[in-house]
Amino acid sequence: MAHAAGSVLRTLAGLCLSAACVAPAFASTDAPGHTLSLDRTRSEIGFSLKTRWGQQLEGRFDDWRGEIAVLADGRHQVRLILDAESVEIVDSRAYTRITRGPGVFDVARFPEVRFVSDPYPATLTRDGGEMTGILSIRGVQRRETFRIVAAECARPGLDCDVVGEGDVRRSQYAMDRWGYALADQVRFTLRIRALESR
Repeated sequence: MAHAAGSVLRTLAGLCLSAACVAPAFASTDAPGHTLSLDRTRSEIGFSLKTRWGQQLEGRFDDWRGEIAVLADGRHQVRLILDAESVEIVDSRAYTRITRGPGVFDVARFPEVRFVSDPYPATLTRDGGEMTGILSIRGVQRRETFRIVAAECARPGLDCDVVGEGDVRRSQYAMDRWGYALADQVRFTLRIRALESR
């Protein structure tokens, strides 16, 4: 009898563990109306682009804020605001000036870059797939798609990074100056962590 009870307990434990592994990301904070802040110290938002001479430039936003909202229907929505003045091309003051200047982000007139995702299922950050939403640069709003990589842990965003990337064209956001020096395509990359509620 004790053996049977022990077997039942082991089976129940296994089922509970399986359920935990397939639970939506941020399951402990999935109450509608809840907002999860993104962890700026453990997250990275950057981009890469090439010069016409084949040089790869790596850029980053050092100042930004964001959150994940849990909607009434259980889906999630990401909201990001990037400080355009904080944009930097790694190891290049000259390209940093160009990127901040009127030919690219024009930070004096357009100090923020914004992204608001469409509502998506909570399992997207675990299983991977496409995240669509509205990207706003220089006052131009366009629908873009980011590819989310399948997670390497059961609680993506908390125990491991949520990784995504998406390609945009500068010319579609009125950033078409410096075309002789910079390629049109820009690849945005995100490695996101969230702050766990306590």
